[in-house]
Amino acid sequence: MMQSRMIGDIKVTRILEYAGPTHDPAFLFPGMEEGVLQQHRDLMAPNHWIEHMNKLLVTIQFWIVHVGSNIIVIDTGVGNLKPRPGIARMNMLNTLVKEWMIAAGAPPEKVTHVVITHLHSDHVGWNTTWQDGRWVPTFPNARYYLPKDDFDFCHQGKNKEAGVIDVFGESFFDSVMPIVNEGLAEMMLPGEEIADCLVVEAAPGHSPGQVAFRVRSQGQEGIFCGDILHSPIQIVRPDINSGYCIWEDIARRTRLEFLNNAADREALIMPVHFGEPHCGFIRRQGNGFVFEPSHWV
Repeated sequence: MMQSRMIGDIKVTRILEYAGPTHDPAFLFPGMEEGVLQQHRDLMAPNHWIEHMNKLLVTIQFWIVHVGSNIIVIDTGVGNLKPRPGIARMNMLNTLVKEWMIAAGAPPEKVTHVVITHLHSDHVGWNTTWQDGRWVPTFPNARYYLPKDDFDFCHQGKNKEAGVIDVFGESFFDSVMPIVNEGLAEMMLPGEEIADCLVVEAAPGHSPGQVAFRVRSQGQEGIFCGDILHSPIQIVRPDINSGYCIWEDIARRTRLEFLNNAADREALIMPVHFGEPHCGFIRRQGNGFVFEPSHWV
């Protein structure tokens, strides 16, 4: 599935890999008190929380940006035929993502840039495709921009330290290192600008090197914000971390700073995991924030 909209002169297309009521709230948000979802039922049900199942609706999606002659892919989902035996819903997927990309005007050989918010397995999978007995770059003519601090964290083996959640796992070897070995990778840091349109902004905590990408055109702004937010509940309660946040205090500070900036800049936010309509605006309400969904056109 694909949907498109404009940010000024820039075309953004959303590519859906899958969505469903997949997560027990106590698993995804282990620090959240009982009753919080019911308290914010109008915000969460039915697009982000299936009340009678008590399951959070989580989406895996990524973004294509057409700007000038550039075709940019932002995050790359889970990928096809990736062995993920510990997560049944991700294991050996076989979806029509590539066909949807072609339909969206982004055939893999035409993609010029691939930019990754962080190196978790559900954000890097389509970096590579299984071909002739090995994992090869899906976008052979693109440069792949990887967050340096995430790469260093993985490459040095720190994700194996006791007490640190291993959320990188095998995806580092089947979806990241083949790109590096082919000489297609660029290590990026906050403050850089990619393809003359994406400003890289620091967003650590969920992972050591997570970044967000800000785009501006004709007075409009959008932010591709990775996993700073997994769910709208974290907008009204920015203190709630997902269970996958490696550095919890830093993740909370990053989230609060992001919400303040998005509200001040009136930027369209595009998280990876939100349910329908998948994007929107942050508005201030008293001392806190509310989410204003924005539908695709």
